[in-house]
Amino acid sequence: MPRVTVLTPCYNEEANVREVYLRVREAMGTLPDVDYDHLFIDNASSDGTLAILRDLAREDRGVRVIVNTRNFGPVRSPYYGFLQADGDAVLTCSADMQDPPDLLPEFVRKWQEGYKVVIGIKSGSRESWVMGRLRRFYYWLSGGLADVQLIPNFTGWGLYDRAVVEQFRATHEQYPYFRGMLCDFGYERAEIHYVQPPRAGGKSNHSLYSLYDIAMLGITNHSKVPLRIASMMGFLLSILSLLIALLYLVVKLMFWNTFTLGLAPLLIGIYFFGAVQLFFVGVLGEYIGSIHTQIHERPLVVEKERINFE
Repeated sequence: MPRVTVLTPCYNEEANVREVYLRVREAMGTLPDVDYDHLFIDNASSDGTLAILRDLAREDRGVRVIVNTRNFGPVRSPYYGFLQADGDAVLTCSADMQDPPDLLPEFVRKWQEGYKVVIGIKSGSRESWVMGRLRRFYYWLSGGLADVQLIPNFTGWGLYDRAVVEQFRATHEQYPYFRGMLCDFGYERAEIHYVQPPRAGGKSNHSLYSLYDIAMLGITNHSKVPLRIASMMGFLLSILSLLIALLYLVVKLMFWNTFTLGLAPLLIGIYFFGAVQLFFVGVLGEYIGSIHTQIHERPLVVEKERINFE
């Protein structure tokens, strides 16, 4: 009988972790022809999450837990858990239940039909108007810049066949943009559309900085367009500066006694060119930072403990 590993990354999810376990067990219980285990990777939670996971692991040998020595962030820890899952397929499910566990059987059925990748696509979500517009703008921007066709409204929730998992493992990525890598592989996929519900309990662990980090990761890992824009802007601005200088020289020679340059154009030009330079230095820094991360060859996470892996 095929076995599916359900992966749930968690950090300070004591309000949700037992409920997501029960919801997953109920959903997967509707599939009598599929076995499953539930793998949790705890990113060094500081609340009661780990205690609840220990209780669940004692009650159910199908619950397995990886505990990290510290918080390794929202990119490295889930990806490490993904690589440690050993089922015939890996089915991700967030601890806050914004990936509705009730839909998990639909993912498995599509996999049984022969799809190696089955992903969830948000057709709507209950979030603020501002956040919704920011997400839409980011998907538009990243999709326009990327070298591959990215998937709008795809958060990473999905089912991935063992062959796909091994393809991810072979890349040896140190800080992966999971959604972009999946598109780069080019596997035929099935899509399940859903409306993302609000968070079940607690508060989100994604800060504004972590969201920005993931957004920039998606751009720097899958597009050279910003670097090309910087080169073209430098060339065009240098030509513009030369033309303006020649124009001022001609005007000054024609109206030597009456024409004065003044400080305003000079100051505006200095601040404008300075801002452009700083912006593109920042863009270049993002790419250098991405390279710096990839060449370290540090472990994705360091494990403190494993439970029910015997």
